[in-house]
Amino acid sequence: MNLAFLLLGITVVAFLYSSVGHAGASGYIAVMSLCGLTAPFIRPTALILNILVACIGAFQFWRAGHFSWNLFWPFALLSVPFAFLGGSVHLATWVLKPLIGCVLLFSAARLFFRHCDPPDVQAPPRPVAIGAGAGIGLLSGLTGTGGGIFLTPLLLFCRWTYTKRAAAVSALFILVNSIAGLAGYLSSGQAVPRIAWTLAVAAVIAGTLGSYFGSRRFPVRTISLLLATVLVIAGFKLIFTG
Repeated sequence: MNLAFLLLGITVVAFLYSSVGHAGASGYIAVMSLCGLTAPFIRPTALILNILVACIGAFQFWRAGHFSWNLFWPFALLSVPFAFLGGSVHLATWVLKPLIGCVLLFSAARLFFRHCDPPDVQAPPRPVAIGAGAGIGLLSGLTGTGGGIFLTPLLLFCRWTYTKRAAAVSALFILVNSIAGLAGYLSSGQAVPRIAWTLAVAAVIAGTLGSYFGSRRFPVRTISLLLATVLVIAGFKLIFTG
């Protein structure tokens, strides 16, 4: 029964997150925690699922014409080594995670009232984007996520891009940081549990459907509401189960 609930939860999370260009790590962590899995199982499994769903999402949003390389690379440049660093370090993050969770809940509240894209956006200065990418990469490694829950709100609230382009950039950002985070985790002598590959089937199917609808079918308002829901899940997870 726990396995059935686990598969259902992973399916729902993968669909919901992939529709906004995310891969679902925070949601997977919450579902696995509720099912009683322990930390040695949760973190690498979440990263494996993240990599698979982010790969699908990045392809779907790129294929739909929303991806921007010029916006992506400054954020990704230092995020990868910092995600590796964060993934290899085992810190007591009981203070950090609730603070991040509160920021995500605040971001979600703002998104609920966001009805459309702004008429004009302006790309961030490259030094700012590179520095922000490094910080987000470190946070993604420490929290076991791909960093999309931090990058997407930043892109939108600073008016650096539009909603679907933010989703496209975040999907590839999540992919490279999840790979780096997993590499950092494995470098510390840890292993990937076999249950990850069982859950991967549900995540891949749901992620394919979610990213298709998010990149081609859902309007901006729908994506904003879905993204707000994702941030609420991630925020409460970090605050109460971090």
